[in-house]
Amino acid sequence: MTQATQVPALELPTANGAFRAARIAFVHALWHREIVEQAHVGFLEEIAVLGFPPQTVERFETPGAFEIPLHAQTLARTGRYAAIVGAAFVVNGGIYRHEFVAETVVSALMQVQLATETPVFSVVLTPHHFHEHDAHQGFFHEHFRVKGQEAARACVGTLQSLASLAAAA
Repeated sequence: MTQATQVPALELPTANGAFRAARIAFVHALWHREIVEQAHVGFLEEIAVLGFPPQTVERFETPGAFEIPLHAQTLARTGRYAAIVGAAFVVNGGIYRHEFVAETVVSALMQVQLATETPVFSVVLTPHHFHEHDAHQGFFHEHFRVKGQEAARACVGTLQSLASLAAAA
């Protein structure tokens, strides 16, 4: 016996009982663009499998990872998006601690989520070591695609869970 696929509504209830269009903002940094864009590709592939038309996802670009939280907050405050995804590849540039940048961005995304009650998902990744050779390029190119797919599943699961909580209230 096969289980029927549940197609998500194009409007979802929020925690306060209002309805919000099930549009998703995907914000990504331009550093290592050829790698980071794979998260968007994977996200679109998986979100379509989960029943969301690709046109429900709007893409926004930022110069770097540090700009993603402000964009996420600005987008969340419009009320136009049911969820926001941020994606960046923060690597050791030799000048600063890349772990600090990634941690700061992810922490700020959590603050946006809690302040706006809009789910925010992170595909902001930082490797221990990255070198600009073919093996690392290929590995992270594929890795970001997989992480984009995982973010899509987390996004849909969270939206459905929040909709259930709002409906039960």
